Amino acid sequence: MTKQAKVRSRRTARIRRAVKAAANGRARLSVHRSSKQIYAQLIDDAKGETLVAASSLEKALRGELKSGATIAAASAVGKTIAERAKAKGLTRIVFDRGGYLFHGRIKALAEAAREGGLEF
Repeated sequence: MTKQAKVRSRRTARIRRAVKAAANGRARLSVHRSSKQIYAQLIDDAKGETLVAASSLEKALRGELKSGATIAAASAVGKTIAERAKAKGLTRIVFDRGGYLFHGRIKALAEAAREGGLEF
């Protein structure tokens, strides 16, 4: 494991501890990105299960996006996760940025989820 990976791993663990403490029974919106895609999941930490998931790899999104690594792709994933969460009756959540800066694609996904009706 590289030094950069170790630092990010520690930062992720620190953020997750704070998010779980603030969750208070709410689902956690976990975000992961790679150099080519972006993924989002709503997780119930009490039960340890994924409630809703969306990614830029889905057929519906792949057809309309030029690349999965753009701000437009992140916005589309944010809207999709918000629609699916509202269909399950989830509106109040906790945002877990996964150690990434709240900037660029992560910020675009969060703003699209807020516009879709999620509160965090």
